[in-house]
Amino acid sequence: MTRKTIVVSIPVSEACLSRLSSHYDVIALPNGLGSGSPSLDGDAVWAVVTNGSTGLSDIQMASLPKLELVCSYGAGYENIDLQAARQRGVRVTHAPNTNMETVADHALALMLAVSRDICNRDRALRDGGWATIRSPRPTLSGARLGVIGFGNIGQAIARRAEAFGMRVSYTTPEPMPGVTQPHLPDAVSLAKVSDFLVVACPGGPSTRHLVNRAVLDALGPTGFLVNISRGMVVNTEDLVQALGDRTIAGAALDVFEGEPTLPLALRDLANLVVTPHMAGRSPASDAAQIDALINNLAAASAGGALTAQLA
Repeated sequence: MTRKTIVVSIPVSEACLSRLSSHYDVIALPNGLGSGSPSLDGDAVWAVVTNGSTGLSDIQMASLPKLELVCSYGAGYENIDLQAARQRGVRVTHAPNTNMETVADHALALMLAVSRDICNRDRALRDGGWATIRSPRPTLSGARLGVIGFGNIGQAIARRAEAFGMRVSYTTPEPMPGVTQPHLPDAVSLAKVSDFLVVACPGGPSTRHLVNRAVLDALGPTGFLVNISRGMVVNTEDLVQALGDRTIAGAALDVFEGEPTLPLALRDLANLVVTPHMAGRSPASDAAQIDALINNLAAASAGGALTAQLA
């Protein structure tokens, strides 16, 4: 039987590539379609592996006339053109919940790192400091947490926060069924009653710059912002000004606009903690995402039903 050809248009682990290569002909283009070999035969491509950040456009689909399947490696899919996929008869799937617990763990780590000033004090202590870096810092216990977006990841963050003794509220377009935490109508209202504001909503046009000057002003000079969602949700210019003017206490970002290049204006801010879009990365989550991908590819190849199908 002829092996099907898959384009992997994002960076994935060697373990993932190895498992894919056992069953398919794999073309790895970790910098996205259009960045690879000019010898790529679009007529041969049966499936594309991408993610929400890289996505797959209508124009790119048009260059792959035999395309049947698009797999988003992870939960996000905001930059995959679902309408175009439906029109072309291309099935699209993603992998929700495969990295949910890891992302939630990372969100709590960022909250602790920025509020307890761990990164700055680690560096200062290594440079010989001691007495000047032992001042009190805010902690999570008893603090108020606001979560923007209350899907599986947002609720996983809430469970961890409540174990720390935090009081949790959230905002979504509509109240979530079966949820006991208080619902606020918008991000500004939520920020006003929060000591920590965590962004856990999907990316996309509807949430671009949802966190802006008004939200940051409402969070106030003792409040901390944490973003484990998408960089586009936070207005970078407004955040830089808020951090520089100390109109908020600090921020921790796993994602940011323009990644992977950290904006120059963010680099020297002492009240900012950054990590390289790794919140969802752990051995456990990587294994779960690979399993979800392999299972969907196998199902599609056999003409079966996909899990978490979007189009």
